[in-house]
Amino acid sequence: MYREPILALSLLVGLSMPAAAQSGAGRRWLAGDHHVHSIYSARYREDPAHPDRAPVPEIGGDSAHTILQNARMARRFGLDWMVSTDHGGPGHSALNHARAWPDVVAARKAVPGLVLFYGWEFDVPGGEHASLILPYGPAERDTLRAIESRFGKREPFPADPTRNAKAHMIAALRYMAALPVTPVLIANHPSRTATGLGRWGLHAPAEYRRWRDVAPMVAIGMEGAPGHQAARPATGIDAAHSMRGLYGGYPTLGGFDQMVAVLGGAWDALLGQGLHWTITASSDSHGHWREGGADFWPGEYAKTWVFAARRPADILSGLRAGRVFAATGGLIEGIDFRVARSGRPGPAAEMGQTLRAPAGEPLRVTIRFRPASRANAGGQVPQVDHVDLIAGSVRADDGDRNPTTRLVRRFTAKDWRREGEMQVIRYTMPAPGNGYLRLRGTNTQQGEPQPDVAGEDPWQDLWFYANPVYLAAPATRQRAR
Repeated sequence: MYREPILALSLLVGLSMPAAAQSGAGRRWLAGDHHVHSIYSARYREDPAHPDRAPVPEIGGDSAHTILQNARMARRFGLDWMVSTDHGGPGHSALNHARAWPDVVAARKAVPGLVLFYGWEFDVPGGEHASLILPYGPAERDTLRAIESRFGKREPFPADPTRNAKAHMIAALRYMAALPVTPVLIANHPSRTATGLGRWGLHAPAEYRRWRDVAPMVAIGMEGAPGHQAARPATGIDAAHSMRGLYGGYPTLGGFDQMVAVLGGAWDALLGQGLHWTITASSDSHGHWREGGADFWPGEYAKTWVFAARRPADILSGLRAGRVFAATGGLIEGIDFRVARSGRPGPAAEMGQTLRAPAGEPLRVTIRFRPASRANAGGQVPQVDHVDLIAGSVRADDGDRNPTTRLVRRFTAKDWRREGEMQVIRYTMPAPGNGYLRLRGTNTQQGEPQPDVAGEDPWQDLWFYANPVYLAAPATRQRAR
């Protein structure tokens, strides 16, 4: 663990940032959800009497919520943006094109305060799922149909085994990267199929590294906090479906996927390989817990916060740039995390940006965050117990762990002071060289997030994770002989 001889870190807690902190015209923290299902997440049942016929989609089979209802509930629970992402089946691209798209257009008109993206839960070839987000524009409808019809693994009938190969996903990413206006792709519930800690299922970190290498403007990150956080044990429900996130092989930790929550784990491994890889949170809303489902409404529990202007293009730009933090239960409502060279001229680097600083040089890190200002949907005003500053180094390694990851300092209430609506901490540390700094915080006293158990109250176990500020040590010059 670092000592603190020389680093100044300001930790302010606040959604309303001062003018000096605004790095883009009209930008502020916008809450969203990129993974929401509607009645067009159909079920498909084959007719035993006619196995040669394509199954007919059962509208509302996997979710009874309309796109308009989702949009209205998203606004009710404080969301500024949302993505409608229905998953596929035989011929689903035509269903999306003919029926989901008109409903998206109608919902945009009916709920003008919400930026509503048209998207799809990609049935990933050779894997699980990912949220696909289409940029606003005249090509949205036809672009999604083209992608789904070409690359959805469940799209053809009869089923085509070649569509369910990982190579087909790479082809899909190359196709999307070559589009005139590129979509955004976020891996959903990345280790839901894992069979244990670090025993990966359908997706290992190396696969996400490959996605990013092939299509860096498309594949931008993964769900840190998956949906289905309201799952509870009940008669007739198997063990997996009674767990937060429906994680049966290895549980979430504080509601977050093990790829993110394990210090020095998969996320740190990817960051330590030099990847800019963003984490998010979602509801994966299908059926609300009050209706017997396992889910919260969009924004009711988990939010992905993007620092952006209220314009569709800037929201996608913020996601791509990593101006993002993920939080559950309304634990915090905004953050400003930046790093600068202490006593040196030049701008600070913010989340998603890179600061060039020689190893060992004093840094000044400024983090501003605003704690909950009102009761969350669970009826509580959560309080931050502590905030962790975490560092990791970039190294020549393609493994699933990053052993250089370390807790730099844990801040508690005794370390911060009040300034208006904000809390402030100042701290000093030396620049670690090539690497990154990131943040997490919680309302619990847990040093590390603990594996979740069936039936626990998710409102008592809240966390936020802020995406990194990246650090690069300038190359040293060779003196001429």
